[in-house]
Amino acid sequence: MTAPVFVVEHVPDAGASGGQYVLDGPEGRHAVSVKRLRAGEEVVLTDGAGRHAVCEVIGTEGKDRLILHMTTVSEEPPESPRITVVQALPKGDRGELAVETMTETGVDAIVPWAASRCVTQWRGDRGLKALAKWRATAREAGKQSRRVRFPEVADAATSKQVAALLAKADFAAVLHEDRDYGSEPLATAELPAEGEIVLVVGPEGGVSPEELALFEEAGAKAYRLGRTVLRTSTAGTAATALLLGRTGRWS
Repeated sequence: MTAPVFVVEHVPDAGASGGQYVLDGPEGRHAVSVKRLRAGEEVVLTDGAGRHAVCEVIGTEGKDRLILHMTTVSEEPPESPRITVVQALPKGDRGELAVETMTETGVDAIVPWAASRCVTQWRGDRGLKALAKWRATAREAGKQSRRVRFPEVADAATSKQVAALLAKADFAAVLHEDRDYGSEPLATAELPAEGEIVLVVGPEGGVSPEELALFEEAGAKAYRLGRTVLRTSTAGTAATALLLGRTGRWS
């Protein structure tokens, strides 16, 4: 079994404090009281931005302090090509489901999108709480999937902001199941070996013609995944898996 991952604000150098590190607070409590880690076991500490340390458990203090010896400290470089998914806001908790599975799959960034056909709208305190949930979900899913570089979850974007993001991408795609719009199979698209891939996932009601025209003007093309129509909460994960396989990142 791979070593469990715990998030810390800063990963020090291996030689700092004689190589000893005390994991405390909520992460320490989880390690000691939930994971019940013991001396000799291995854990990984990360700041979620690529810097991480492999550590060996020396022992515990109380119910929330794990004493570690840091063996190595490394920096994981950003992946290339970078994959960003623009995710339309789903209903209920399906947004967290989308973030969770895309994070576990390997997406690099997630942009919440207030599409015109979204039933859910983020406004005021409700929007701030929803965004915080998405970010917390990305963090927990990153730990669960043993990532040391977690996906960035941006502020909610308007359609114009999404178009600006697409215009700067090396490959810009909008998932669209309707062949009448000229959508091509994503499985046969020519993908860049590096740079930025931006993929737009629309709401349950689909991307509106006005939004599609705006995105096409920015340089995006319509693509389809297959014969079936996926929910907005699963389409991004399926497309990310396809892109990771085709770009060689899963090789």
